[in-house]
Amino acid sequence: MPTAARLVAAICLAVLALVVSQQVKPLMPEGTDFGYFDFVNMGLGLLCGWFVMGTRAGRGISAGITNGLTGMAALVFWALFVQGSYEMFRLAMRNRYDGPFEAVLAIFEKGVEFGAVLLAPNIIWTLLAGAVICGLMTEVAWRRWR
Repeated sequence: MPTAARLVAAICLAVLALVVSQQVKPLMPEGTDFGYFDFVNMGLGLLCGWFVMGTRAGRGISAGITNGLTGMAALVFWALFVQGSYEMFRLAMRNRYDGPFEAVLAIFEKGVEFGAVLLAPNIIWTLLAGAVICGLMTEVAWRRWR
């Protein structure tokens, strides 16, 4: 059922995904074509906020902070998986893999490569602070608009 907490969580995580996506771009190799990178990550933020954070709202402030961290972790996991899958598909269309198992394994290899970019201190701090803010805003929305 749609609630204000789900909507606030979805919007907050989408904004967090956009901010982090903008921080990642300068860290990638020059000439990288990002295409729909921001929109895909924002869509994943909307989905993770709605389904992961929104359903767990209303359990208190400390649970709200933990909820934000859980939503952020889910967002990072799915973003790495989706971006890794896209990169694997792009390379598979150029016949870079010998078989399907090698292609599936490449999803995780690309995800790890992209995850290494997220280890920059400014991105880590943005993710942590954004997760706490998202969790608290979701909790406030749940308390205000039940």
